[in-house]
This record gives sequence, structure tokens and C-alpha cells, in this order.
Amino acid sequence: MDGSVHQDLTAGTKRGSEEVFPSVSNGPYIMSTTANGNDSKKFKGDIRGPGVPSRVIHIRKLPNDIAEAEVISLGLPFGDITNLLMLKAKNQAFLEMNSEEAAQNMVGYYSTVMPIIRNHLVYVQFSNHKELKTDNSPNQERAQAALRALTTSHVDPTMGAPSTVLRVVVENLVYPVTLDALCQIFSKFGTVLRIIVFTKNSQFQALLQYADGVSAQSAKLSLEGQNIYNGCCTLRISFSKLTSLNVKYNNEKSRDFTRPDLPTGDSQPSMEHPAMATAFTPGIISAGPYGGATHTFPPTFTLQPAMSSHYPGLVPALPGALASLGLPGASRLGFHHHLSSGVSVLLVSNLNPERVTPLCLFVLFGVYGDVMRVKILFNKKENALVQMSDCTQAQLAMSHLSGQQLHGKSLRITPSKHTSVQLPREGHEDQGLTKDYSNSPLHRFKKPGSKNYSNIFPPSATLHLSNIPPSVVEDELKMLFSTSGAMVKAFKFFQKDHKMALLQMGSVEEAIESLIEFHNHDLGENHHLRVSFSKSSI
Repeated sequence: MDGSVHQDLTAGTKRGSEEVFPSVSNGPYIMSTTANGNDSKKFKGDIRGPGVPSRVIHIRKLPNDIAEAEVISLGLPFGDITNLLMLKAKNQAFLEMNSEEAAQNMVGYYSTVMPIIRNHLVYVQFSNHKELKTDNSPNQERAQAALRALTTSHVDPTMGAPSTVLRVVVENLVYPVTLDALCQIFSKFGTVLRIIVFTKNSQFQALLQYADGVSAQSAKLSLEGQNIYNGCCTLRISFSKLTSLNVKYNNEKSRDFTRPDLPTGDSQPSMEHPAMATAFTPGIISAGPYGGATHTFPPTFTLQPAMSSHYPGLVPALPGALASLGLPGASRLGFHHHLSSGVSVLLVSNLNPERVTPLCLFVLFGVYGDVMRVKILFNKKENALVQMSDCTQAQLAMSHLSGQQLHGKSLRITPSKHTSVQLPREGHEDQGLTKDYSNSPLHRFKKPGSKNYSNIFPPSATLHLSNIPPSVVEDELKMLFSTSGAMVKAFKFFQKDHKMALLQMGSVEEAIESLIEFHNHDLGENHHLRVSFSKSSI
């Protein structure tokens, strides 16, 4: 039976632990192993019982070409790192944290939010050893140099940063980035006092003020050049000449966490700021692991842990989070909760077998990504497989559509164990239950940076209509959407552009079914109607 992706992780146990040391004796020891050719590595420490918390963290299943900075980035948000041992030939590494509490926070966090480095699920657990002693081999010298360059313990507080204010430019803005998402990312490195987001020279930018210069310097070191989402939304960070930010309103464009009493002002972001006009759930990184990031301003979104944690204050990434915030070095480090890296096929169950069709699922799931293939299972027609273009789109579709009503039934959506949807073999008819849409002209997200990325919202009773020809009037559209028996409650053309309109249905379920039925409807004059969900109401 298809179902959730199995995660082979037991935090704080010896599952697959220390396999680089096949035999050890009690007490202090020196163990030599080979990594990177003939370089000798020496590891010295005390053996500890399995499952006992330790300052030393054992990291397994790393990519073959792992860089020191990528390993360091796993521990950096949780505290200072005092030592690093790289065992590249074994795809493993050891990090020594400055305290057992920091190590516990790190293991606890990664037990609920598994890290991904360049499409590899990485396993994090306590080591059986309580300290690291490393030698002076070239590889270890390189590791120590990376550690000195990237850890917060080597940011000299006496020197001071040029400023506590950072200027952040997000390049290659394929997916929207919100103020809340930036807060969660940057709060891992210190207390964010104020933030302002804006668009300048067609680029999404932010000014962000920390409580101290060390935090600003650490964030710049760690986040410069990293991608918020896989392969896009690259952070370019510099120190601002400003010494402080003056924030007048607490809303989607600006926030002063020291002044929760500020008015919201005009909190509706204008559509010329596409990166802000979005209902994406923030939470690429939870602010939980960093103890200093506590704010009194009520957050726009409440972070709910998906499972109980033994480590207070640790909140895993939200189900709607898009995986892959990068941290120091050339890493592509992502925090995933529901979908493993690369899982682009979804199992959709509890469908109405009398009414569901591949086209129906193609149109609905196509609101959140480009659907490649759909298969309704032959012997279990209440189940279907939907293959999205990539795992990010699959995550979006799953988080927005799970639990929604379709044809009188509540959708259940989980990651599939299949890596792709197989087409029927030639000559084998499956009653049209499998369809290939990989070359469909109806894909909404084929064009990189398309404005459609900025207008992805959860299902709502209000629909956004576009591509309406000049000759079509309000009554015609209201009549069209009433033909299925649904109730049209309200309608409004956009004041400046009559090619677009908002149309409010009687319920979210009616809006979902109307979108499926009338998206791409031929209105004449070579105009096909475009329908999507709106965040607005009439």
C-alpha cells in the first residue's frame, strides 16, 4: 500500500552509529582510519554508552563531495562548534559542540526536521564519544580553517561589525519570499529587532536590524550566496550604511518587534510587489533552535509542531514550508518534514470514484504546479497517483489541498513511494485512467519567474478570473458559473482592467469544482478563461 515516506531516524541511538570504528576498547583510545586516499586520521575520545547525550554529534550519509562548510552549517544555528572531524571516504563527519545542551537541541531538532544536503537525507545522532581530538593532517587543517572562518565563536565581538543593519537582495525570485520567512531564517543567528521589505530596481529587497553586530556578522557569513528554495531565491547580503531602521507600521511590509503597539497601516500589499502578495506559509527554517530569537509581536502565522518534542522551544518546519534553505559554504541544505527530497509523486485517496477523472485532478493540482501524469488506480478508483514537475510543487499541492472537499469527499494526500507514474504498455488499454500531461499547453509554471508563482493561494470561495474578452459582461460570467447548479454570491470586475474579475461562490467546495470545470473555458474571440483561487473577498 502506498503511503508516507519512511524515515530511518532514531535520535540519540546507535542505529548505524560509529561504523567507521568497528572495534573499540573501553577508556581513552586513539583510532586511525583512512579518508581521502592515504591521509591518516586520528580520533581520540572516551567511549560512551549508546543513547547517552554527548557534545559530539555523529553525522552520516553525507554526499561524496561534501564540503566542510556544509557540515558546519548543520550545527551553526544551535551554538558554537569547538571541533570538526571529516571522514569523507566514509561519508561521515563528527561535530563537537561547545555544550551538551547545544548538542541536545541539535539532535532533538533534526529528529523532527531531517536535514537535506544536495538531495541527500542526512542522519544526525549523538556520538558515543564525549570529545574530539584531531591531528595536523592537511585535511584536518582545512577543516579547522573552515571552522575558524564560519563559526560564531570566531566572530570577534571587540572588533564589532560595520553595522547591525543588513541589506538583503533576493536574486532569481522564482518563488515568493515573505517578510515572515526572512524573519524565520535570520532569527537563527540572533534577535531581529526590525525588518522592512520592498521592491527596488525590480528586485525584492529587505533591510533587517539585529540587536548586535555579532549577530549581523554571523548571519552575513552564514547566509550570503545561499538559496532559500532549491536552485533559486538566492540571498545577497551586505552591511547597510544605516545604523537603525525607523518602522511606522507592523504589517506584511514592515515590522518592529520592539513596538507591538504600532498600527498596521495599509497592510494590503500591492500587486506590484509580487513577492509579498502571497499566502505562502513561512517556515523554511523555524526560529526555535536559536534561544535569543524571541519576539513580543504576535506572529502572522502560528507555528505548530507536527509532533511532540522533548526539547522545549523546538518547532519543526511547517508542512507548507518549501525545503532547502542553504547555510554556509556552497551547501544546499534543506529542512524537510513531509516530503523527502525528490518525491514528486503524490497518492491521492478518498476520491469519489463516480465523478473523478484524470483531467479533473490535472486541473486542480495544476493550480500549485505543473502536473506531468495522473493515474487513477484500476482496482481502487478512489485512489490516484499525481506526478508533479518537482518535489517543491508536490509539497505545495499537498499542503494546500489536503483535507479539502472534492465531489463531497475530503481529500487525503500523502507522498507516494513511486518515483514516477508509469504509462500503460503499448496495446494495453486502461480505460483512460492514465494520462500523460507532460506536454500540456495548460501548465501554469513553465515560464521561470512567471507571475503565477506570486498568486498561489489556498482554496477559497473567491475565484480570480482572467483573460476575459471585452465583449463578455458580468451577467454572462455569473450565468456560466451557475450552470453547474452552484451559487454565485458576488462578482466584481477589476476597476482598471476588465480582463480580470473576482467571483465569489457559495462555498470553498463549489469554488473548487467551478475552477475544475471552467478553467480554460472558451469564451470566444480566441480567449480561454483562466481561473485561480483568490486571497481577497468581495
